[in-house]
Amino acid sequence: MRDPVRRGQPGPFAVILGSNEIASAVAVYLQRGGHGVVLSHDPFPPVIRRKMSFHDALFDDPVTIEGVMALRADSGLEIRAGLARAPAVRITELGILDLLVVGPIDILIDARMQKYQITPDLRRLARMTIGLGPGFSAGENCDIAIETRPAKVGRIIRRGPTDPADGVSTVLGDRGMERFAYALSPGRWHTAVEIGTRVFKDFTIGHLGNAAVSAPLDGRLRGVVRDGIEVPAGVKLFEIDPRGRNASWTGIDNRGRSIAEAVMSAIALREKTFVPRHAPHLVK
Repeated sequence: MRDPVRRGQPGPFAVILGSNEIASAVAVYLQRGGHGVVLSHDPFPPVIRRKMSFHDALFDDPVTIEGVMALRADSGLEIRAGLARAPAVRITELGILDLLVVGPIDILIDARMQKYQITPDLRRLARMTIGLGPGFSAGENCDIAIETRPAKVGRIIRRGPTDPADGVSTVLGDRGMERFAYALSPGRWHTAVEIGTRVFKDFTIGHLGNAAVSAPLDGRLRGVVRDGIEVPAGVKLFEIDPRGRNASWTGIDNRGRSIAEAVMSAIALREKTFVPRHAPHLVK
């Protein structure tokens, strides 16, 4: 496979749309697999699980996940030079049209998890395109789709759609949707509470405009929108992990790992190479 970005060095050019924890898990696996990886940030929906993602590298915070570092890039030239120089993923606010001028994209993965948005046809933008979650249909708007629902997470679909969004949250401990707080109106979000902090029900986590937003239950703050971000109505502002000593808020979780392994298996299937036994994903 050609490498337009890093001439003379191994690895295809991979672009991931999104900077959330799923996009970041996929980036870690791709970078370890020798790819030149760029994460293209999309502001919707806002990222809350920031300690599980590369998102904060956009603000020049040092971020490393399982030994893989992310560095911010602000131009195509910076991306090209950075991928050739350092073994790190690049994260940028540049969109897909800006990244096309960097060089032909070998692998394009839409990991934005925009469950209720109109999904564009990605297929002409890269040599191989993969869509994660609801809204994708293999053969119609992507080459391969991957399920992200709990009961089917990591299932590879080579023809046809993924399941539509059902509005049901993954259960964590014994809590589902009730562990999240949502923006009741658009506004600027402010918080001084750090991810990982132990909080109690009704403790004020932050303010949306002038309205205080409190924890819905006891637990650890697993994720929260970064301070100072303007948010639309209806998005998640933060998440509470109710699992006590088993709470986690950093690194790659089981769901992210399953999806990332599925992406690597899908690439292997596409290239007709060996699929490792440790990532045995169902294929539809």
